[in-house]
Amino acid sequence: MGFSTLLDILGSIIMGGIIMSIVFRLSDAATEKTYNNSGELALQQNLATVAQIIERDFRRIGYCQDWNKIPDPSKAILYADTTRIKFLTDVEPDGNVDSIDYYIGPASELSMTENPRDRILYRKVNNEVPAQSNLGITDFYMIYHDALGDSIPLPISNYGLISSVEINVTIENVSAYDQKYSTAYWRQIRMVARNLKNR
Repeated sequence: MGFSTLLDILGSIIMGGIIMSIVFRLSDAATEKTYNNSGELALQQNLATVAQIIERDFRRIGYCQDWNKIPDPSKAILYADTTRIKFLTDVEPDGNVDSIDYYIGPASELSMTENPRDRILYRKVNNEVPAQSNLGITDFYMIYHDALGDSIPLPISNYGLISSVEINVTIENVSAYDQKYSTAYWRQIRMVARNLKNR
């Protein structure tokens, strides 16, 4: 074996290594792209689901099929702070007054998931066991406004001042490729329940 043969073998090994490295990088990039694209779709679907449920419930604050049971809609909100709200409504439209309580749990409740920031959004109707939404919610907070559109400072002492609610929800993938989480954000500015305006 001559020197030129050894040089050819060494060159082939180096070129083969470079080609294998390129193939591995392309494969990794394709895997990441596929993972992220499917995660984006799930993320958007989760956000749409959460937004629909919240909008439906919040638009019905102070509503009851038998309007005599909630004659003063300004008393429909029972509690309100940045991450929790409790209000009266008629969930089933059957003429019975129900209460709905929305609140977000601590991140420590979901320590077993990949995402260290995701939290459970609770929706409690009357005295039932709270329904849990684990769709990658990382942030849920509200800002309350009076009839003039000014934000009401916390803590709120008179819930009857609340005329509209700004709702903010952030959702991230529940799992991510290489710890890169995609984020979707939904904000409903000035969510107004028709019955709160009925004063």
